[in-house]
Amino acid sequence: MVHIVGAGPGDPELITVKGSRYLAEADVVIYAGSLVNPALLSLCKKGAAIHNSAKMTLDEVIAMIEAAERKGEMTVRLHTGDPAIYGAIQEQMDALEKRGIGYDVIPGVSSFLATAAALKQEYTLPGISQTVIITRNEGRTPVPDRERLRSLAAHQATMCIFLSITMLDTVVQELIAGGYEETTPIAIVQRASWPEQKIVRATLATISKEIEGMNIDRTAMIVVSRCLGADYELSRLYAPEFSHGFRKARKPGKE
Repeated sequence: MVHIVGAGPGDPELITVKGSRYLAEADVVIYAGSLVNPALLSLCKKGAAIHNSAKMTLDEVIAMIEAAERKGEMTVRLHTGDPAIYGAIQEQMDALEKRGIGYDVIPGVSSFLATAAALKQEYTLPGISQTVIITRNEGRTPVPDRERLRSLAAHQATMCIFLSITMLDTVVQELIAGGYEETTPIAIVQRASWPEQKIVRATLATISKEIEGMNIDRTAMIVVSRCLGADYELSRLYAPEFSHGFRKARKPGKE
């Protein structure tokens, strides 16, 4: 059995209990070395075969899993964050299915959620934004025309932009061209939840200048939203005059 495990955003304590257990039980661990925090490997049992997939091809990864399966060994394929988001796991799952190899997927805490925690920010504030768009700018991996940043910006939603920090100037230009005002708040968080976490806050007009000399690298998350520091309406969930299945509305002045 192969377990595809989301390692979380970096902090070793943010892997799920199930993911941690499988990692501790695995005979073979193949981890995404360019992104996964090596501290997580301390959870592996003594004698486990640990392999960094950063320099491996898909065929090499699958061949290694097949070899482990023939030996009756349990494999953990360890991905950063949640493997369903930019994890390139679909091609791995399809390859396993073609070979009749059983697998499951253990979700993890995505970096866009760790970024919200680092910013101490709710992405869905009433009256501001009730939609979160997870996307990326076009690079070597193409993006459909309808999903380009310029098109998505028209929604004025909270936008979490992966894998795009090296193209920040282009990102900013596309967002403004799509409808965001230059004064729209933006935050960049590098390695959310890691000890070396960095946070930069600015506006679309000023962010490029703000990060100069800060050595912000490709692992950083970009968040664009009026939620960042905005006035907002209070949630109806806890309003005394609002009824729901667990509480009846209260009249003003009534306890």
